[in-house]
Amino acid sequence: MQDHTVFDLLVIGSGPGGYRAAVLGALRGLTVALVEGGEWGGCCLNRGCVPKKTWYHTARLMRAQRHFAERGVQGQLRADFNAAWEHQQGVVERIRNSYVQYLQQLKITAFHGHAEFFDPHRVRVQRGSTHEEIRAAHFIIATGSTPTMPAPFKLVPGKIINTDGLFNNPPPSGRRIALIGAGVVAVELAFILTQLGLEVLWLSRSIPLKKQPFSDSARALLNQALAEQGVGARQNAVIAQVHWDDGGVRLHLEDGTVESVDWVCLATGRQPYTRGLGLERTAIERDAQGFIQRNAYLQTAHPHIYAIGDVASPWMSANHALADARVALHNLLHPQQRQAADVRRIPLVVYSALEMACIGLNETQAEDLDYEPAVGFTAFSASPCALGQSAPEGFVRLLADLDTGRLLGGEIVGEQAGELIHLLSLAPDPNTALAYLAQGRYNHPARAEELLNATETLAHQWGLTPWIFGDQPR
Repeated sequence: MQDHTVFDLLVIGSGPGGYRAAVLGALRGLTVALVEGGEWGGCCLNRGCVPKKTWYHTARLMRAQRHFAERGVQGQLRADFNAAWEHQQGVVERIRNSYVQYLQQLKITAFHGHAEFFDPHRVRVQRGSTHEEIRAAHFIIATGSTPTMPAPFKLVPGKIINTDGLFNNPPPSGRRIALIGAGVVAVELAFILTQLGLEVLWLSRSIPLKKQPFSDSARALLNQALAEQGVGARQNAVIAQVHWDDGGVRLHLEDGTVESVDWVCLATGRQPYTRGLGLERTAIERDAQGFIQRNAYLQTAHPHIYAIGDVASPWMSANHALADARVALHNLLHPQQRQAADVRRIPLVVYSALEMACIGLNETQAEDLDYEPAVGFTAFSASPCALGQSAPEGFVRLLADLDTGRLLGGEIVGEQAGELIHLLSLAPDPNTALAYLAQGRYNHPARAEELLNATETLAHQWGLTPWIFGDQPR
């Protein structure tokens, strides 16, 4: 066993959170080691955000053709799912190569192998038949998550796959598929796979996005957009038995119906990944769902060991992992000026038939915290930019405290919502965030102007002009 020099920081896991933590540490002058047991980039790069977003762009191009004729564009597009799969593989490989090169450029020491805590100050990395011991002053656990496997399913190559398998391997044969799930990924794939030429039978136990903090108005617009594409979830669909053979898969539902499909894709959630991490040799604890326990500063039971991303956060999004990385690095570098993680400043985005994005509190959450929520609303149907793009669906909705003018949250639905939502997180202080928006300089015509319009509407309708436009000192 080789004993390496002590690093300032050892990061376990190279997904978005782990990679960001390693990069931030190196940019701030720390000696950094990064350990990865699988593919560099983790789930997000190889089996999640990046390939899915690549497909989403193709799906949007397919959907946009409904306006081609009126725009003077002739012809009909045809989707090729196998070609789309090859394309995302190429995108992922290119990004992964760039990723590894950047690690080398920053002189981050990369270890490809399985990491296991030997004690709270040492990690053993196994690479084949060899072991290496690594010591560090600080550790960040960013091992991510793995798909859950609901009963009565089990993975069957080419017949029953999960979302990891969807991106890892070429598509199974056959166009008719069953998509199982009600969360964000299921809502996204229901639209994407339909646009890529598959016939999707979408089965869900509950209302899609039921656990997400979007407004009823946002859900209604999304459901309408999905319905226009012939996409809808069959709710309360409980699958009792599954049978497969060379001819396909038969799903026996509890209501007595039987559905036959070529293959099944499970988008049924994920669970934190801590297998073989050696946590039993530390004081680190996990909750009943398997998430590593941490305090508001992202520290585990050992203050020098942090946990970020899916392995510790039930939000399980790359956005939260990236935000966690920033907080963890700040806290280990500035222990006397620690910052608490604040999920209210992290955007949540859904990429489906309509983009949906939100940040901060919704009205119910605001009232529970004794705020007096006031709403500023503007629709893209009046936006010159949106009309010029033949995409006027959606709106901007801002939520402020009636007593102080503090920005509490926001929701954007429509094209480019995932890009626009960032503007609501940039102001350094939520108390002055609306003034920050009101004083901004905007390109015209642009969708971003609707944030200004919503801010001005909010000020006028609720008497918040003195706070938002600076006429009254705080």
